[in-house]
Amino acid sequence: MVYNNYSDDKDTRYSPLYEKIFEVIKEKILMGILKPGDPLVEVKLAEELGVSRTPIREALRQLELEGLVYSIPHKGAFVAGVTAQDIEDIYTIRMLLDGLAARWAAQKITKDEEDELTEIITLMELYTKKKDIPKVMKTDSQFHQLIYKASKSKPLEHVLSTFHSYIIRARATSFETPGRLEEAMEEHKLIFEAIVSRDPDKAEEYMKLHVKNAAKNLIEQKKIEERTTAGK
Repeated sequence: MVYNNYSDDKDTRYSPLYEKIFEVIKEKILMGILKPGDPLVEVKLAEELGVSRTPIREALRQLELEGLVYSIPHKGAFVAGVTAQDIEDIYTIRMLLDGLAARWAAQKITKDEEDELTEIITLMELYTKKKDIPKVMKTDSQFHQLIYKASKSKPLEHVLSTFHSYIIRARATSFETPGRLEEAMEEHKLIFEAIVSRDPDKAEEYMKLHVKNAAKNLIEQKKIEERTTAGK
């Protein structure tokens, strides 16, 4: 596995080195490159990243606090990953908070934000027709992030942005499910129309429906993946 070498990273004076290590390992876990049960050996990681074991140890401690890594005494750290139950929990919370974000966005969105949302939904529809999943995912993230921003609530934006990053790989798998790409596009259009029409009730209703449908699809996909892995 190839990592960047951080031994001479000049930016570390602005950001603690362990935070960079944390982000690198976290991304590989969330993208499924590091899989549940994989060992995270400090010496090996230190060699691959060109750093001492101290920032590795701190990064693993932070990952354990986030539930992505677990430790076994005298054996070391291992990847916990994101389970079907994790996804179900995340989406149960998201259904409430995303709905609230859409409601507030419908009430508080600015003209500039509305224009940006229009541009995003137009691109999303184009990429959906082309079945360009990476670009659909990018515009999907931009769509939701802009709604969080338009809600004018920094705490809400922060919490939802964090949740969004945790299910990036599962979302990619979900979009590959026959019919889901087009279904999600129609859901996004309903949310968009409600927000730009300044209809908070409909915006919240359609956002909750979208999150509910996404959750159902993601959980089914994750359970299939877990059964397949367990059977190997």
